[in-house]
Amino acid sequence: MRYSHASKALALSGALALTLSACGGGSSDKPADNNAEGGNASYVVTANTTEPQNGLLPANTNEVGGGRVMDLIFTGLVSYAADGTTQNELAESIETKDSKNYTIKLKKGQTFSDGSPVTSASFVDAWNFGAAAKNAQLNSYFFESIKGFDEVNAAKSTKDKMSGLKIVDDTTFTVELSNPESDFPLRLGYTAFMPLPEAAFKDPKAFGQKPIGNGPYKLTEWNHDVNLKLDVNDKYQGPRAAKNGGIDFKVYQSTESAYNDVMSDTLDVLDQIPPNQLASYQTDLGDRWVNSPYAGNATITIPGYLDHFKQGEEGNLRRAAISRAIDRQLIIDKVYQGGKVKAEDFTAPVLEGYNKDIPGSDVLDFNADEAKKLWAQADEISKWASDAEFTVGYNVDGAGNKEYVEAVVNQLKNNLGINAVAQPFSSFKELRNKVTSHKMTGGFRTGWQADYPSLYNFLGPLFGTGAGSNDGLYSSKEFDAKLSEGLAATDPTEGAKIFNQAQEILFKDLPAIPLWYQAVQGGWSNNVSNVHFGWNGVPLYNEITGK
Repeated sequence: MRYSHASKALALSGALALTLSACGGGSSDKPADNNAEGGNASYVVTANTTEPQNGLLPANTNEVGGGRVMDLIFTGLVSYAADGTTQNELAESIETKDSKNYTIKLKKGQTFSDGSPVTSASFVDAWNFGAAAKNAQLNSYFFESIKGFDEVNAAKSTKDKMSGLKIVDDTTFTVELSNPESDFPLRLGYTAFMPLPEAAFKDPKAFGQKPIGNGPYKLTEWNHDVNLKLDVNDKYQGPRAAKNGGIDFKVYQSTESAYNDVMSDTLDVLDQIPPNQLASYQTDLGDRWVNSPYAGNATITIPGYLDHFKQGEEGNLRRAAISRAIDRQLIIDKVYQGGKVKAEDFTAPVLEGYNKDIPGSDVLDFNADEAKKLWAQADEISKWASDAEFTVGYNVDGAGNKEYVEAVVNQLKNNLGINAVAQPFSSFKELRNKVTSHKMTGGFRTGWQADYPSLYNFLGPLFGTGAGSNDGLYSSKEFDAKLSEGLAATDPTEGAKIFNQAQEILFKDLPAIPLWYQAVQGGWSNNVSNVHFGWNGVPLYNEITGK
């Protein structure tokens, strides 16, 4: 998923701005020649994707297959430019004097793709719908800062309107938070905060299959497990206007097939190079490739509901043992041809406030002897059965997942002496359905693509108590308190310092085991020009043109 937002927000580091320019051809800090402006503006671009897990509702989409579509068919108060800075979309202004009370004014004359108006109610009603427990939306956690969230989100609550949202007129509404939060405006470009037309609330399930949005494109066809077709929305008036004739997202079961289609010019844009092509893709594609860090990471989550891994001394020892038993650099070198960077924390180094020297982070360093020692200490508390399996689930339709998960389980076998097994799922959707229903029987691969450029985005949504992307059901009052303290900081530097203190708690509990930081390694066909990737590793689809 991705985010980006408005004024008084944490800025991206200068390092990110520099790394984003080092793409295409790899021999210069300027984009390759084939990225020059111009081209065929009526060309329909084909791109790879995975099948969205759920219907396309803003507050119920938290994975990349649905997210990349949502970000094109919807737009919010703000959006994010290629370097991660915010730009106004529907917002005329977002103002606050105390970081607690916000007044939001909309630009006049904005409409959804069906011609219905975008008003203050379009936002207020959508946010209330997303927050209400009775609607069971995966992204409800993102509204927890708003006053009244606790009442509407409580189990079995019949309330559906947060007291912190007030409509002033058709183009003005106010937001009152429970506590001051300096980075609240930064979140408002994330999918969860998109507006919805009145039609969405009559039958949300049906609407999710045929959503009416207000972004630069509109969804005209969704053939499940095959493709999603997007046409240009001629009613869109924002800064992300389409420079092509549409996007046809093709659902692939393997990145190998997608790569072959790029090589044969039957697929235009691929955002993941399969591991078996990493040694040769730059030669194969000439100057039609990218290799650049972005705000994302890879992890393994071990649910807290599993026996032997519940929060507490035994579970913490076993998680630490598994982390110590993984030789991350060896996997990076063998599977990814050195194209990743070993993780040193739970966030990403391209973000402002990143710190690679957080106390406790040495648990991410490979040490087989220490791993065995920790596992033995856990056995003294509760013995791990000699015939017990420890599984690591992964989806086969993602680049490198099979290879790296198999490498991890082999290392666990060799370094811990346990029966570790790779557990394949046929698709990302199948894996996520099992994960979000909390029915996994072992660990599983996870990763995060930033929603907006903030350390908090890698912490709160993933590990905050009750958060929508908290796959392992981790809960820590101490950690939650640190998150709240960091959000309340008015100085971004002080806020980042507190968020890193929160990470010290995560290193003790290890609700997820960080592996490495991500880099986008992608390519494109001979049919297209103006191919660029953004701060979060996502192609800027609206900028692409045919040749």
